[in-house]
Amino acid sequence: MNVRAKVLPDAQTVTAVTHWTETLFSFRVSRPRSLRFRSGEFVMIGLLKDDGKPLLRAYSIASPSWDDALEFYSIKVPDGPLTSRLQKIEPGDQIILRPKPVGTLVLDALLPGRRLWMICTGTGIAPFASLLRDPETWESYEQVIVAHTCRTQAELAYGAAIVDALPRDPLIGELVDEKLHYYPTTTREASDIEGRVSDHIRDNRIFSALGMPRWSADADRVMICGNLALNKDVMALCEEHGLEEGANSDPKHFVVEKAFID
Repeated sequence: MNVRAKVLPDAQTVTAVTHWTETLFSFRVSRPRSLRFRSGEFVMIGLLKDDGKPLLRAYSIASPSWDDALEFYSIKVPDGPLTSRLQKIEPGDQIILRPKPVGTLVLDALLPGRRLWMICTGTGIAPFASLLRDPETWESYEQVIVAHTCRTQAELAYGAAIVDALPRDPLIGELVDEKLHYYPTTTREASDIEGRVSDHIRDNRIFSALGMPRWSADADRVMICGNLALNKDVMALCEEHGLEEGANSDPKHFVVEKAFID
């Protein structure tokens, strides 16, 4: 794909592309020198349409705030207005990136606690890929739990690679130590842990497996990023456990990213 022939507004250059499955890929682009963001936030990225107008969508920044480049993780939708073209990008191509980061999946939106739970489905792992590589996350919590639900084991690969590399990360490896807990589940393929993570929370399987108590407002903080069904399900479970929804202006016990839900 050659988009260099066109002059893009807010253009950034693609530096790497990895295709994880037939339906999932990640890519890295240059970072504007002026861009400052908090790990977990998202920006608008896109390409020009045939009529010359920009087509933009919200994408979580998967790289941590200290990274010199920006990483994104995306699904491939064959008929998707943007992803049908975005999946064809190659190093050297350019994309549009509006440098105005926002979002609720940030540490500032939560009250201090002992355990941080990151609950996600599919590409919802992206903001957590950012937070997991941020030293502040590990300095702020005694335990960090990543619970990722996908249809197949192959779809878990990106998140698993991020988690697997954390103990060897030269910046945060020593901080991670025994704090990290990874709980991947599949819904359409056999694996070590099967079923929706929300069901595992509801019937206490996840707490038993990890040797942890049920959620409490005193100790647990929850971040949620997934499809609409998961978001609603886990939000309800949080409330059943006495957790209240927080925001940047009013930190509480759990936060959910709603920007990616129509």
